[in-house]
Amino acid sequence: MRLTIALVALLASTVVLGCTIQQPNLAPQVAEAPAQPLPFKGRLIDGDPSELPPAVAMSLSHTSTVTFAYREELSHDEYHIPLIVSAFDPVTYVGAPLGDYGVTAFASLSIVDGDRVVRDYTAKAHVTKSYSLYSEPTHQELERAARTAVRKTIDQKLYRDAAQLAAAVASHGPAATGSDR
Repeated sequence: MRLTIALVALLASTVVLGCTIQQPNLAPQVAEAPAQPLPFKGRLIDGDPSELPPAVAMSLSHTSTVTFAYREELSHDEYHIPLIVSAFDPVTYVGAPLGDYGVTAFASLSIVDGDRVVRDYTAKAHVTKSYSLYSEPTHQELERAARTAVRKTIDQKLYRDAAQLAAAVASHGPAATGSDR
């Protein structure tokens, strides 16, 4: 009888603990801003037009002297709770996380006017999601979230500097050159 009561108590506690586990949000919180083009046009010399931050994609022109070079790099990481631990842990069977998958996206954008670098931008975003016995995120899902976050970060930096960028492109002088890392 004591063994039965102990097993029922253990099972009840694992169900309660299992119900309180929450999955983390897939994408980092980045403030939403409506996409708008930059105050100047540019040519894409490096990068895929379908994989650009929205502000850059909306500002493309084949005849501009200003050029854009955009690059994204992805890296993957995983963490797994050792099988010996999770196999004997009762919360495993009610949906507790067994580990997590992560993707880090790094992006760089260079804006060049003729032979002068107008501005360099970089951004980094890390997205992680736990998996359990019953659900698992796909790498494609994580990659998409990381790319979206890093592109939004680049866009925010471009919008913040839009007036300075427009002045630098219009002036063709060495004044507004620089880097934002």
